[in-house]
Amino acid sequence: MSSSENPNGAEASGEISLSKKAAKKEAMKLEKLKRQQAAAAAAASSTVSSLEENEAEAEADPLSSNYGDIPMIQLQSQPLTGRVWTEIKSLKEGLKDKEVLIRGRVQTIRAVGKKMAFLVMREKGFTVQCVLQVSADLVSEQMLKFSKNLSRESIVDIEGIVSVPQVPIKGASQQLVEIQVRKVYCISKAVLNLPINIEDASRSEAEIEKAEQAGEQLVRVHQDTRLNYRVLDLRTPANNSIFRIQSHVANIFRQFLLPEGFVEIHTPKLIAGSSEGGSAVFRLDYKGQPACLAQSPQLHKQMTICGDFGRVFEVGHVFRAEDSFTHRHLCEFIGLDAEMEIKENYSEVMDIVDRLFVAMFDTLNENCKKELETIRSQYPFEPLKYWRDKPTLRLTFEQGVEMLKSAGVEVDPYGDLNTEVERKLGELVLKEYGTEFYILHRYPQAVRPFYTMPSFDDPKYSNSFDVFIRGEEIISGAQRIHDSNFLKERAEACGIDIKTIRTYIDSFQYGAPPHGGFGVGLERVVMLFCGLNNIRKTSLFPRDPMRLDP
Repeated sequence: MSSSENPNGAEASGEISLSKKAAKKEAMKLEKLKRQQAAAAAAASSTVSSLEENEAEAEADPLSSNYGDIPMIQLQSQPLTGRVWTEIKSLKEGLKDKEVLIRGRVQTIRAVGKKMAFLVMREKGFTVQCVLQVSADLVSEQMLKFSKNLSRESIVDIEGIVSVPQVPIKGASQQLVEIQVRKVYCISKAVLNLPINIEDASRSEAEIEKAEQAGEQLVRVHQDTRLNYRVLDLRTPANNSIFRIQSHVANIFRQFLLPEGFVEIHTPKLIAGSSEGGSAVFRLDYKGQPACLAQSPQLHKQMTICGDFGRVFEVGHVFRAEDSFTHRHLCEFIGLDAEMEIKENYSEVMDIVDRLFVAMFDTLNENCKKELETIRSQYPFEPLKYWRDKPTLRLTFEQGVEMLKSAGVEVDPYGDLNTEVERKLGELVLKEYGTEFYILHRYPQAVRPFYTMPSFDDPKYSNSFDVFIRGEEIISGAQRIHDSNFLKERAEACGIDIKTIRTYIDSFQYGAPPHGGFGVGLERVVMLFCGLNNIRKTSLFPRDPMRLDP
């Protein structure tokens, strides 16, 4: 019977064809497996031979104890020896001829012939050149070979003698000293092929452009690449300094406010309703109840004032679900917030802001010169201009609008200022008053949160203020409404579900003092003080609408 007469004929034919293909495929798999096994065997043999060769070399090297890989350091696995490590930043001419022990990362390795090599070691942004030179009783050829084969960014211990070169060393931060190496031990190996090189990530845009003009092509590490490999990016001297500056800012904030009678508090970040109003809130399920991440500590700051703390501040996380892809917005940042009782006028809050930030700028300029210089070498910026010998400039919103109108910029006198208009006003203020730090107050009520106190003489305006650095808003503050009925009325007018903030509103029914406060983003302070162009440079691991890792 032909296949056309047999309905199963085509199927049978197909099965035979598939069977042949499957057999062929299986044969190819077996052949590939044999090749892989042969390659693995060869590699194993090679590794054994290499290990045996290295062991033989080590046995033949009388100085073999002076170099090598240290077994992984685990809790209680290493005895305490009493050895003292010297930080690279502390290596000075006064240590000449002294023996030192340093630990750092291998930044560069440069061989000079078969008898010498230079290692540049880095620790916390500081670098020193280490010299290995083959000699009969100090450095063997095997030790030199081991050192030349260290991978960049590996963590290494080096023992050696401090010497003073005749000519300053340009390729290291410690230019007046170098170390004559006697011992080298690898503590932790880095992979050979790094996704980004620290040297590339440390270059300024000016360096890259200058090289391009000379016909040389240097690697430009873009922002997304930096953030994808943030751990490596953080190792650059500029980045290391940025986050040391950030640490200082938070510390100065605390150290200034504590003697002023402020108490540090820690408010919840899981709350039942929006703390600022609007839709920029991360909503979540809290054990079957609707909840959200706090947009600010605002409501609980005020509740502690009702609890008779008098003056409070917090350094903590803030969450904003804004779809903002700008250079200055993040979905998570660190807020520096303060709240205080007011005796007579909301200018009392502005007085604190004035003295706090002038003290902060003065302290950073005085105590962080090295860090600022390091940041400036990669990201050039001019020092911030601000008034030190008189109170910080204060303009009303209406005065700001008039300055803009005089310059040909039309703005809504009862609306908010956009980023472009804020920058223009900053330029006008700098030109007329010679400062890049100023306060703009008495904002329109319509653009402020529901809890903001309206102005006594015109309810279209409010007892609120913003503070600007280099033409960008950095602080928002105001007097708060402390009457529960009025607060409820304002919340309803702003479309806020009263049920979600009932405990907050109830707090004011038991007697609440007049009070006000302010909030500022830590990352934005550092960004603008250092004249950086993107807030992601000042966020350790940024969270924006597109990024949730690393």
